[in-house]
Amino acid sequence: MIGRRHHLVVDAPDPQGSAAFWSAVLGEPVTYDDGDFVVVSVDDQTSEMAFQRAPGLPPSTWPGPGVPQQMHVDVMVEDVTSAGEEVLRLGARALGGDVYADPAGHPFCLVRRPSWATPIESDSAR
Repeated sequence: MIGRRHHLVVDAPDPQGSAAFWSAVLGEPVTYDDGDFVVVSVDDQTSEMAFQRAPGLPPSTWPGPGVPQQMHVDVMVEDVTSAGEEVLRLGARALGGDVYADPAGHPFCLVRRPSWATPIESDSAR
């Protein structure tokens, strides 16, 4: 294991509006909001859904081909550099910074484990 899911990040022209919707649907509070990035989760130490400002984003036409689905996975890792090397060995493609694409082209980000999250090594016992 290289890391664990941090957030499912959804692009949105209005991240607060999207977060309010999903907060009501899931019965979970908004636990973080910096104006451009909003998190809905059980508490402020749990990874779940996040909404990232994407101005002018057209709505998805999925399953039609016009505008694809618009989200990505954040992967929580201990060391972004070594995790980047590992995902490249597994077939990922570097897109710049800590952003990669899986073999099918879906983007994902490697993010350093926040201090509130349990260490990644503890998951190896599962």
